[in-house]
Amino acid sequence: MSQGAGTALPSRGERSFGRGPAPAGRTTRQWLRQGTAAAAVVLILLGALAMWTLSRTASVTSLIVDTRSPAYTQSVLLETALINQETGIRGYGLSGQTQFLGPYTDGLAQEQAAAAELRTLLAGDRTGIADLDAVLARAVVWQQRIATPIAAEPPGAPIALASQRADEGIAEFNAVRAASATEQQNLLTARQAARASLRRIVALGDWVFTAIAIVVSLLTVAVFEGMRRGITTPLGRLSADARRVADGDLDHAIEATGPADLRALAQDVEGMRRRLATELESIDQARRLLDEQAVELRRSNAELEQFAYVASHDLQEPLRKVASFCQLLQRRYADELDEKADQYIAFAVDGANRMQVMINDLLTFSRVGRVHRNLGPVDLEQVFAAAADELSLAVAEAGAQLTHDPLPEVYGDVTQFGMLLRNLIGNAVKFRDPARTPQIHLSATRGDGEWCFAVTDNGIGIGPEYAERVFIIFQRLHTKEAYPGTGIGLALCKKIVEFHGGAIAIDPDRVPGTRITFTLPDTEPSQDEALVDAEAGEAAESGEAGAAEAAEAGVLAGRIAGAGR
Repeated sequence: MSQGAGTALPSRGERSFGRGPAPAGRTTRQWLRQGTAAAAVVLILLGALAMWTLSRTASVTSLIVDTRSPAYTQSVLLETALINQETGIRGYGLSGQTQFLGPYTDGLAQEQAAAAELRTLLAGDRTGIADLDAVLARAVVWQQRIATPIAAEPPGAPIALASQRADEGIAEFNAVRAASATEQQNLLTARQAARASLRRIVALGDWVFTAIAIVVSLLTVAVFEGMRRGITTPLGRLSADARRVADGDLDHAIEATGPADLRALAQDVEGMRRRLATELESIDQARRLLDEQAVELRRSNAELEQFAYVASHDLQEPLRKVASFCQLLQRRYADELDEKADQYIAFAVDGANRMQVMINDLLTFSRVGRVHRNLGPVDLEQVFAAAADELSLAVAEAGAQLTHDPLPEVYGDVTQFGMLLRNLIGNAVKFRDPARTPQIHLSATRGDGEWCFAVTDNGIGIGPEYAERVFIIFQRLHTKEAYPGTGIGLALCKKIVEFHGGAIAIDPDRVPGTRITFTLPDTEPSQDEALVDAEAGEAAESGEAGAAEAAEAGVLAGRIAGAGR
């Protein structure tokens, strides 16, 4: 049939879609790297500021605790030591009693200790050292002018020098007090400044840590929002689009959103959707084409069925008349015909009879898969027994030994399996070796999802060069005088086996004799496969048989002419 044959389906190369250029913009990895780097820079800066704040807080705290407060305390102790000295000198000068010199001498020791401690604490503080030197200088003046001379006077009576220098002593000691007050005020001011600096630094630290907390919170929000906008939302859209396509909406386009790599992924999925849509369109187009061809094939099959009916009834009637009138002509004019004419009449009768046999065989061949389609479980033991019973006379005349392995139950048409075994066993009997007792054996072994059968004999055998030719319809390896028949038997076997989903072949290594192997599925086909087989049997198989009928019927006239020569 030529209908629909000109419709060209797109090739695989024409159906393919390239990925196209990579989408511009940053990928998810680049966004993550840049965002992480920016967050790290901000956190490092804030962390450095926080570390500086903590370090500065510790430094100022140490200055207050270890320097400013102890220095102020030592300055107060220094002033107390000087006051003790003044009190002891004044009491000794008024009374002349030596017990008043005790506070004076203790005050001198305390003064030296406090001054030494202050000098250590104020190391590096030029203002504080200057104030200390001023206090000690005023103290030295007072001591040289007042304290030391009075203390050197003999005890026992009031000291006259004390009375004489009373006003001067008061003035000099007031100068000491003033210098000490200045020193203490400066130390107190420095301590208060350090405390104020500590408060500022602590406040700055609070702001820094608050900023760190805010930045961390903002970064967390930014990360989640970025993940939502840049990853989860685009992935969710892509997943929703993909599910919609997977549910059957192949016309729904995949939208590419988000970072570059996710858009590239969406483009790949979109390309796959387009390929699937194109493939589905091609499949639909092929299905429509097959439907058109099936309609045309059914019409053609109907015509071929009509032709088969004509061939089986109307065509055989003229053949019978040709044979009958030839025989009648031979009987009525036997005295007038010579030997050559009798020979020609015999050729015509024989040709007509053989043509009738060939037509019947051809019709039988064409009916495989069309007429006998009672598919179901078939017990090959019973089929073999029935075939052996039908061939019992030929087997007995040949003295053949017919054996078989335990045979399984398979799925198929019992009539066709009977034709298969009758032809295989009949051929083994027909083409026996006269020098040997015919031994025919049917073996059965189970393979991977199929049964493997073999019909083995010890007959004349088939040459390897004819292993394919013997399965072609009407192909004979011997003359009709040597072995009768039309040459359709193995072609019929091949069609039956292939109709049931198997394969048949000649074993070229079998010597002597012939081994014909064939396979059959060991399971019943599914419902879909059975439906496909039924449609194929109705269309393709019957079409093939009808085409064979038409072709062979056209050749039969030539065959008859050749038979008469």
